[in-house]
Amino acid sequence: MKSKRVIETISNALRDHSAVRGLFLSGSFGNGRADAFSDIDFVLVSENGPTDEVAGAWKAAVARTGDIVMWWDRSARPALINAITADWTRTDVIILKPEQFAAHNQASLRPLFDHDGLFDQLPKEQPQPQALPARLFRQIEEFIRILGLLHLAAGREEYINGVAGIFHLRTKLIDLMVEETAAPDRGGALHLNRLLTEEQKALITALPSPLAEREAMIATHLEYAKAYLPRARKLAKQRGVEWPERFEAATWDKLHEALGVERPYEL
Repeated sequence: MKSKRVIETISNALRDHSAVRGLFLSGSFGNGRADAFSDIDFVLVSENGPTDEVAGAWKAAVARTGDIVMWWDRSARPALINAITADWTRTDVIILKPEQFAAHNQASLRPLFDHDGLFDQLPKEQPQPQALPARLFRQIEEFIRILGLLHLAAGREEYINGVAGIFHLRTKLIDLMVEETAAPDRGGALHLNRLLTEEQKALITALPSPLAEREAMIATHLEYAKAYLPRARKLAKQRGVEWPERFEAATWDKLHEALGVERPYEL
């Protein structure tokens, strides 16, 4: 079933349900950036939040759009329900109380029905997202921690685990780049192309591919460190975030002692 028809079917099924006060599109369909591959994100407002009654009504509405082959009912988050139907239409809904809905903004939503005029009470725009200083500091520390585990992977000859570590470093590098661009609407995990600059994409694609072999594993870790750490230092300085100097220095000391490697960038 096409997305427009899915949206209409679910909206019509819930419009007159007494427990459902409003239904809104969020995500790509809410902000007008949906494409043929987008999932359909909803925000449902109910006076008592994600009760069994509302969850049951939601499941019945989704079932009208097709045979449900995957159903996650308030498992990852108490208010979130994920579904996939047989034609691989993906629908997500967050079920909120009215006071929780107030944390949203008009630019990120499209009303389907709104019995209590909740949408009009929302701010028009969302402030530009930016990681809190403590969160950015923790992200930088986590990159250094994973980098430091290289000496364990090499010492134990755990080259498969070393490859897994490289993928973690890659994720941290991408997170840092998204933070650099400060994109106002970051969307889901599968919308990376629009969040990165051409320079960022070129850097990432030029990095070596992970191989489960000692020298390649070490060299690739160092390439990621060279790509990440100077950029992270620059962003930390811009944001007024203290750099974990002692932790980074201790990490390079350990890697030099264990593997004979040097810091791959100039301070």
